[in-house]
Amino acid sequence: MSYEKEQTVAIQACLQAAKLCERVRSTIPVAIEKVDHSPVTLADFGSQALICHRIHSEFPDDPIVAEESPKVLLKPEQADNLKQIVAYVKEEHKDADEQQVIEWIGYGTGHVSQRYWTLDPIDGTKGFIRRDQYAIALALIVDGDVKVGILACPAYGDDGGLLFYAVRGKGAYSQSIKAFNTTIPTRIYTVIDNDINNFRFVESVEAAHGDQAKQTKIARIIGIQAAPIRMDSQVKYAAVACGQAAIYFRFPNPHSHGYRENIWDHAAGAIIVQEAGGKVTDMDGKALNFRDNEKMLDNRGVVVSNGSIHEKILEAVKD
Repeated sequence: MSYEKEQTVAIQACLQAAKLCERVRSTIPVAIEKVDHSPVTLADFGSQALICHRIHSEFPDDPIVAEESPKVLLKPEQADNLKQIVAYVKEEHKDADEQQVIEWIGYGTGHVSQRYWTLDPIDGTKGFIRRDQYAIALALIVDGDVKVGILACPAYGDDGGLLFYAVRGKGAYSQSIKAFNTTIPTRIYTVIDNDINNFRFVESVEAAHGDQAKQTKIARIIGIQAAPIRMDSQVKYAAVACGQAAIYFRFPNPHSHGYRENIWDHAAGAIIVQEAGGKVTDMDGKALNFRDNEKMLDNRGVVVSNGSIHEKILEAVKD
């Protein structure tokens, strides 16, 4: 199956969402605290509304497993925020109303199935709020295998950001977001420099998202002496895919033993790195499980590499 239609629809949906997100970020973004005390912004909800509406319109039988739920917006104290979200969505759909926007966001409360989409409408919300890196991440999964992946990264690369996308078996590509319709896609590859002395590794800005001490230790063991590049969101996958970094480590935080990764935080980035020539596994060398649950319950941590150094990393972790 070519997945040509799926790729085209997903790209256009993410470009729409990127436009909305940057519109919100041109002001000081309003953050709402979720039940788990993590932040969510008007842009998260607006992005999810646009993408879920587009995917549901074209593929009505496909469930969408997204990060956000519209429930928080139904609270009376969120009435003004809901009106503002609708105003942003109206820039793309002038006839949208509050009931429709809530419904569109709610399309993202689907469940993992044989064929489904997974979406993080803004991956790296803290980076978005402080006007740093963030990504809009969308992936199609069939029989547990990621078939299409899109990362819109409005703050990465050239002016206006870069869009990264891949279809299984067809390579990974990047393209300007701002000039998408007038530029030619660039095929990307993970290995830019084969000299390990020049390798860099990338990790999260947030110390709580991993084990930075262990990540640095493993980097030193395999011969990387340079300081880590720290970024928010799945932009880290993009950095490996286009050769800016050779490795992305995300080891479990030693203070959060029971934590498991969410599928929407890794699916889109994983296929882009793999199609660029890299490898993605957990710390034990197992493939990431996108088949069974919205949490990757069978996986411990994540290791992303340019491919050439992957087995050396896993051996160092094992030792």
